Amino acid sequence: MDFRFDIVVEYAPYLAKGAALTIGLSLVAIILGSIFGLIIGLGKMSKNRLLRTPFEWYINFFRGTPLLVQILLVHFGVTPLFMAEPSSIVSAIISLSLNAAAYIAEIFRAGIQSIDKGQMEAARSLGMNHFQAMWYVILPQALKRMIPPFGNEFIVLIKDSSLVSIIAAPELMYWGRAAQGQYYRVWEPMLSVSLVYLILTLLLSKLLSYLERRYSTE
Repeated sequence: MDFRFDIVVEYAPYLAKGAALTIGLSLVAIILGSIFGLIIGLGKMSKNRLLRTPFEWYINFFRGTPLLVQILLVHFGVTPLFMAEPSSIVSAIISLSLNAAAYIAEIFRAGIQSIDKGQMEAARSLGMNHFQAMWYVILPQALKRMIPPFGNEFIVLIKDSSLVSIIAAPELMYWGRAAQGQYYRVWEPMLSVSLVYLILTLLLSKLLSYLERRYSTE
């Protein structure tokens, strides 16, 4: 196979810039997704069926439809309602955050429900209201158990962020496709992109393993 390293060298700065944007998009999406996910997860746990139903359907929609469709809906349908010239980066952040929130909501729900009910009763018996018991007693314990699924969601998000190249967000995959289109070659750009994604996910896996070991001993 004739492998052209000159293409990799030429596009290395762009791939580095794309990797930085990929990390940035994923970080913002995981932060916003966590905030929305906590609210949605708590909403889904409500005993009131009318209050619970919208949150259930939010999760059903974003887990039951392809992320690519959601990205196109946000970029060409939702963002133009608020911006005269839709930004691909803004659309990417919104669509990735909304999608991540649905999965993180289920992580929060499972983590909270894994804590023994006696913990809540004990906190309430000490005079805490429901919010205080949840914030100071239940969530700190549940968060430790959420680290592995949280990490998996972050890794999935980094890989799924490649889909926003379809709306021309200049992340890692976008530059890989640009090199492919310029030289009509697949191996050099796609192997380079794959290597960068692999390095990112391996580093994140190491970090998560460290966090798991640290918090499992506390």
